[in-house]
Amino acid sequence: MRIISFNANGIRSAASKGFFDWFAQQDADLLCLQETKAQAEQLSDPVFHPLGYHVHFKDASIRKGYSGVAIYSRNEPDAVVTGLDWPEFDDEGRYIEARFGNLSVVSLYLPSGSSGDPRQQFKFECMERLAAIFAGWRGSGREYVICGDWNIVHTRLDIRNWSSNQKQSGCLPAERAWLDSLFASAGWIDSFRALRPADVAYTWWSNRGAARANDVGWRIDYQIVTPGLSGRLRDCAIAREPRFSDHAPYRVDYQD
Repeated sequence: MRIISFNANGIRSAASKGFFDWFAQQDADLLCLQETKAQAEQLSDPVFHPLGYHVHFKDASIRKGYSGVAIYSRNEPDAVVTGLDWPEFDDEGRYIEARFGNLSVVSLYLPSGSSGDPRQQFKFECMERLAAIFAGWRGSGREYVICGDWNIVHTRLDIRNWSSNQKQSGCLPAERAWLDSLFASAGWIDSFRALRPADVAYTWWSNRGAARANDVGWRIDYQIVTPGLSGRLRDCAIAREPRFSDHAPYRVDYQD
């Protein structure tokens, strides 16, 4: 099973840069998109509905052209869930889950706090609420793959400029401690670190300056899995090129 996670920073923009042509060559079973920045009725063109895939969108209802997530799957899901019974989060289009038997695949887009304190406080609220939701998922007996842009780096290996970003959203000690608790205490597995324990690789680069050319990046896109899937992790890759977004697609191969 091959799963790709990608923050498109606008699905229509990524499509215009050839993303779906690239995707057609990846032999992926599932694609989890974040930040689609579109409403489903704006995506009627066949390019957004590749042959052989079922597609499900969760758009932001608070305003058009904002946030949004999607899941593309070869197999039709048994069920699709698009809300966490939390309007402030759900209305921003940040979560969609596809269920296949005992497996749930989630496309998740955590908010960024970089625009100011109100959004950072909302991010902290999301982290607190999601920790409780994730605990419920861990106790459910289901296996989960949570794909997405988490907007948080974890360790020094995950960001080029560690020291200078300690007061920046996405690298705050409280945010990193939250990931520590997910991995160390709650038992969730960072698929990239499980497969590449010492690698330095990034999934996002600022559009300012020459960040991407100089590889001044952050690893904030993850596929985080339940412990029962850790033994099925086989390979992973970050597709830095071609460039479709300020993020790079992140692929994980799982043993069927």
